[in-house]
Amino acid sequence: MDLAEWNRLPAADAQRELLACCASPRWAATVARGRPYTGAGAVLAAGQTALDGLDWADVRAALDAHPRIGERIAATKGREADWSRREQSGAQDADATTAAELVKANEAYEERFGHVFLIFATGKSAGEMLAAARERLANDEATERAVVLRELAKITRLRMERLLT
Repeated sequence: MDLAEWNRLPAADAQRELLACCASPRWAATVARGRPYTGAGAVLAAGQTALDGLDWADVRAALDAHPRIGERIAATKGREADWSRREQSGAQDADATTAAELVKANEAYEERFGHVFLIFATGKSAGEMLAAARERLANDEATERAVVLRELAKITRLRMERLLT
């Protein structure tokens, strides 16, 4: 779909399309309310502004929709699952040892922070994602929330670009 088509959708449909980019209902509603947009740059800027305005509960809604790094997504259908599979392709090809270490790192991260480990995985190998998870386990809560927001912004932007092209 292109921007003109998305601008013409009914509000509920426009929001549903956006939820594949970021699963926060508040974020999707905020961005959709700004229509019509005159260009992709304006939509991307609105998406970032809306992300900046989310409280942690809204961020958690987005996080809860993301699969764990290295988790098999094959059975899940839909645009968001397809995008996740593509974004996490580096983890899907991990050797058995690295895959097992990713599982352990995910578990340790979730135990420490209470939510899924989120990383902009596009272009990263399983080893790079594992190293990042281990490094981020040393963060305090405030630092990690800031990192999560940056990673979520990168993922959301990429998905918005895909949606509107």
